Amino acid sequence: MKESWTVLGMILWSASYLAERGVEHGRLDAEHLLAHALGATRLQLYLQFDRPLDAGELATFKPLLLRRARREPLQYVTGRAAFRELDLAVDRRVLIPRPETEMLVEAVLEWARSGVRGCDSRGADLDGVDLGTGSGCIALSLLAEGPFRRVVATDAYEEALDVAVANACRVGLAERLETRLGPLWDPLAPGERFDVVASNPPYVADAEAAQLEPEVRDWEPATALFSGTHGLDVLEAIVAGAGQRLRPGGLLALEVGLGQAASVAGYVRAAGGFGEPRILRDLVGRPRIVLAEQV
Repeated sequence: MKESWTVLGMILWSASYLAERGVEHGRLDAEHLLAHALGATRLQLYLQFDRPLDAGELATFKPLLLRRARREPLQYVTGRAAFRELDLAVDRRVLIPRPETEMLVEAVLEWARSGVRGCDSRGADLDGVDLGTGSGCIALSLLAEGPFRRVVATDAYEEALDVAVANACRVGLAERLETRLGPLWDPLAPGERFDVVASNPPYVADAEAAQLEPEVRDWEPATALFSGTHGLDVLEAIVAGAGQRLRPGGLLALEVGLGQAASVAGYVRAAGGFGEPRILRDLVGRPRIVLAEQV
C-alpha cells in the first residue's frame, strides 16, 4: 500500500483488494469502511474524492479493511446495522439483522394498525413477545413504529440480551422493552398472554453449514443459525406453544427458511386454534413469512 492516497484512490484500491478475497460487494464495503473510519457519510466521501488522506486516517482505516478482507461481516467491523428506522449496535454476540426480518416486522405492523381488536396506529395498547430477540431489532421496531405499549424480548443467552438492552437504551425505548433470560417460552409466567408472538428463530439445517458464506458460517453465532436436521426444530416448538400464549385474535408471526413455509403452515394447522395461515413472499418471490391468527 503506497504512502499517499486520496479518498477515491483508497476506495478503488480497497474495492479491488476486497474483491480479490471473495468479498461480493467490494466497492460498497470499501466506501462504508472508509466513511466509518473518517466519521463521515458516503455522500460526504463523494464530495471529497480528491482530498488526500492523512496518516492518522490511514492508520484508522487499515485495520478495518483487513478485518473485512478476512470475511468478517461489515456490520461487525463497524459495530452498526441499519434496521428499518433504527441504527443498532451489533457484534458477534448476535445475528446481523436482515431484510427478511424487516418484512416480518412490516407484516406485524400492518396487522396491528388494521383495527384488529380495536387498535389503531394512534394507540399504544398491544403487548408483544419477541422470542430469541438477539439484537432486539424486532422488539424495538415494533415499539418504535407500532401501537405497542410493551414488548417482552426473550433470549437463551445473557450476552445477547445485553446487546438488546444496550440497543433499547440507544434508541430511547428501554422503559417499554422487558428482557427475560431463557429459551423460547421458558421465561414467561404461567398464564401470561400476548397480542403478538413474533420470532426470527434459528432455521438453518445442521448439514447446511458448509454451504453458508464465510461471513455467516465463521462469524455469526451458531446458536442463532442452526436448528436440527431439517432446520425446523425451533419453529415447531414455537408453534406448539403459541396457542397457550396468544390472546383471542392474536397474531403469530414467524420468519422461516427457504423451503420451510409449507411445513410451518402444516404445524399451525395441526396445532389447532388458528385460522388458515398466510404465507408472505420476499422481493424475489420466495416464501419467507408465516402468519396465523388465534381464533
